[in-house]
Amino acid sequence: MAQRITKIGLVQMAMSNNVDANLQRALYGVDEAAKSGAKVVCLPELFAWRYFPSTRNSHEVPQSIPGPVSRALSESAKKNGVVLVGGTIFEKAGSVRYNTCLVFDEDGKTLSKYRKVHIPQDEHYFEQDYFRSGIGYKVAKTSRGRVGTLICFDQWYPEAARVNRIMGADMLFYPTAIGWVKGIEPVEGDWRQAWESVQVGHAIANSLVVCAVNRVGKEGDTDFWGGSFVCDQFGKVLFRAGQEEGVFTVDCDLGLAQTVEEGWGFMQNRKKKTYSAITE
Repeated sequence: MAQRITKIGLVQMAMSNNVDANLQRALYGVDEAAKSGAKVVCLPELFAWRYFPSTRNSHEVPQSIPGPVSRALSESAKKNGVVLVGGTIFEKAGSVRYNTCLVFDEDGKTLSKYRKVHIPQDEHYFEQDYFRSGIGYKVAKTSRGRVGTLICFDQWYPEAARVNRIMGADMLFYPTAIGWVKGIEPVEGDWRQAWESVQVGHAIANSLVVCAVNRVGKEGDTDFWGGSFVCDQFGKVLFRAGQEEGVFTVDCDLGLAQTVEEGWGFMQNRKKKTYSAITE
């Protein structure tokens, strides 16, 4: 099949206590990715804030959409002529708060607004204290392909990835904030390896390019492990970052999806009538 090469940019960054400073560093990362030829750029989860859900009594201030952060992202997408997956914003919508990912086109227009559906609630990840679950999934039709967005904890749910594929996504982006927590032993096994492996599985099962963009740095008792990566539609990891800040670009062939589907038929051979138990 004919190749459809798209260069993806990943901005892996650490965050300070200053929202404005974090925003400016993120915008600089988008600039650098665009200078390196990226056509689609992704930021991490809650990139303008420290990871405040690590405690239950944070007083971080959410923002309306549109608001200062979303407007700056729109302007950055337009200035750089890129499709921008804007990490996530701590969104205020009336009295309700969400963890929200926006996708902008090259003119700065908002193409989709996805509110995180799966919200964790465990030690150092007290997100249910801050965010309400969104309803439904979003896929944005862009000049570079159809862009699906999920957020961090959504990574562990194959149903969410499958729905994005059914909705037509070519690429699936996961803005992320995950790491090791001091005092909590990973008795189950290697957390980071499991995190990557489950997403690679989503890529294969759905013939999708998968891109996860994590944060780095130590924030309180959490050591964010970075490891941002891109894998192709048959699970080949095209790039994997370390635990350092950086702006990275990766070439992806969106045409490979058709080759995989023609060879393996994962989508055409589904048996939908047998899946009803998933929603019970």
